[in-house]
Amino acid sequence: MPALAALALIVAWAADQAGYPQTHWAPGGVILLALLAIAIGAGGARLASTPRAVRIAIIAFAAYTALSFLSILWASVPADAWEGADRTLLYLVVFALFAAPRRAGNVAALLLCLWTLAMAGLAAYTVLHVNAVAGQAASLQRIMPGGRLIFPAGYTNATAALWMIAFFPAWILASARGMPGRAGALTRGLLAGGAVILAATALYSQSRGSVFSTPVVIALVFLLLPGRVRSFATLVPIAAGVAACAPAVLRLAERAESGSPASSAAHAATLSVLIAAVAVAALVAIAATIEGRSRISRRAEARLHRGLAIAGVLTALGLIAGGLIAVKDPVARAKHEWNTFASQHGYAANEAGKSRLISGLGSGRADFYRVAWHEFASHPLLGIGADNFAVPYLRLRHTDETPHYPHSVELRTLAETGAVGAAIALIGLLAALLAGVRALRAQDRLRSHDSTPSIESRALARTVAAAALAGFGYWAIHGSFDWFFEYAGLGAAAFALLGLSCSLAPAPASTPPASTPPARGGQAPRALRIAGGVGALALALLAAAALLAPWLSRMEVESAARAWTLSPAVAYDRLAEASRLNPLSDEPDLVAGTIALRLGQLRRAEHQFELALDRNPEGEYATLELGAIASDLGDRGRALALLRRAALLDPRDRLARQALSTVRSGGHVNVVYLNRSIFLESQHLL
Repeated sequence: MPALAALALIVAWAADQAGYPQTHWAPGGVILLALLAIAIGAGGARLASTPRAVRIAIIAFAAYTALSFLSILWASVPADAWEGADRTLLYLVVFALFAAPRRAGNVAALLLCLWTLAMAGLAAYTVLHVNAVAGQAASLQRIMPGGRLIFPAGYTNATAALWMIAFFPAWILASARGMPGRAGALTRGLLAGGAVILAATALYSQSRGSVFSTPVVIALVFLLLPGRVRSFATLVPIAAGVAACAPAVLRLAERAESGSPASSAAHAATLSVLIAAVAVAALVAIAATIEGRSRISRRAEARLHRGLAIAGVLTALGLIAGGLIAVKDPVARAKHEWNTFASQHGYAANEAGKSRLISGLGSGRADFYRVAWHEFASHPLLGIGADNFAVPYLRLRHTDETPHYPHSVELRTLAETGAVGAAIALIGLLAALLAGVRALRAQDRLRSHDSTPSIESRALARTVAAAALAGFGYWAIHGSFDWFFEYAGLGAAAFALLGLSCSLAPAPASTPPASTPPARGGQAPRALRIAGGVGALALALLAAAALLAPWLSRMEVESAARAWTLSPAVAYDRLAEASRLNPLSDEPDLVAGTIALRLGQLRRAEHQFELALDRNPEGEYATLELGAIASDLGDRGRALALLRRAALLDPRDRLARQALSTVRSGGHVNVVYLNRSIFLESQHLL
């Protein structure tokens, strides 16, 4: 039940900005802590009864979380490090909640099926929502800017990943022969239809990362996971269904991008997706029913498997040949892709007039990775601190992009926690994957009281483990060149899947009781248990406080931002409370300073920005505003020093350079005009 409640929370995050805002995932993290406490209290999650690989994974992830919190001490922006450490803590709790309790195959299948079908239902709602707003040009542009769906995550690649993380479990579970219950065939059909909806909805976003990641994960599924033949047999109708509705989906994207009326295109896309999903669901359900009732000889079954395997190989070869024919000159195409990727012009380097999926790889990521590697090389041992990429990138960037994160989970780990953090994280990941692999190979997935496990039960457990690992694999591969670690709706789902595969690993051999009785009639072990319980409670309360304090501070900031036009005094009080709740963050003082500028209170604004710089000396915005205020107040020397510092913090900031040039030439910076320009610049970036 705690795991089921956690999955419901993850689905709720997926439906609302994919859980990205701290105000979403931080209170959810406290709920997950409570669920983990319930699981431990009920005896379902005990480290002593979990496989050694799972214990190592939990300990390693806990050590990485501790290192992330310690990085607050050396981070240039401690508040960002605190937020990054809290997010890491969230994933640790999710993984422990799903990995520590051992589960039977049918229980794990139930959890995974419910989550997968819920995500498919959310994808279907998304398709219907696009159809509903297609007649309103402004509403359609809000959720499909440039013809690419961003709803509900708010970011195209994250939106596509929401559906594709669930697609792989849906596909692999649809091939499971041992689906329990009389409705097993119907469940397999629903999963296959859900896989069509998930993949088609991902196509609405036209994510290049998804297009490149999906074939890689499919190849890994066939190379590394069991049940290849059955998986291929199920993938064929699913792929046919997605291919059937793809033209209508891409046509809608073209209409939305051009600003043309899109109602008819949206209706056609919606109908094609739903019809394809229903058709595939019916086909797979009928095939599963026939399979369940038929009895064929082992020889005939072997021939069927051999035929499907040959068909799979021929299909793969045909796809490769077709791809080579479509590309025409693979070498020239590879050079073009590399040149667009490495270009400093970002998206502008791609070919104009072509679909985003084939126009090139320009995005600015090459520059992100260059700076991330530079920071790792400069701080190789412990890194620059969790989530502290933004400040060095502004200083070293060659593009006009302003990313807050490196857009790669590997480079995030290296740059922000150094070689030590990367080693700890790698140990945890390898241990978890080892447990998952053992779950694939173990002969008995049922609990100890299930003395006669059936072949179907064992096969189901292996299928569930394979499905969960495939979903995590997609997150890891696509997240290798995107900022998915920062989306709780994606990261929590991925670590829940990884943990679920670990929960199916075989239990360690039972150890005999100690031959020497404890001293004083067992008082020492009891005292140790009490001390351990008190320590665990204290640690849980500390973790809850670490999650709650920044969240409450952010809530006060948002409340002040809504209230300042009606009552500036109330807004200032709430911002002061926000500063007390999160003494590391400069955000409350930045907002207070901005409000003071809007009200014409230059002295108060100056005081607030000085407080912000005390908390974050690397703050370019506060430095720029202080320089402008000093110029407006006639203090030219201080203005020059501050504006020179702002230009050093972000050499490509056009406004900082213009302000510095104005003061150097003997002029004065108009604070009102500067802030209006900052606002317009931020609107352009959005």
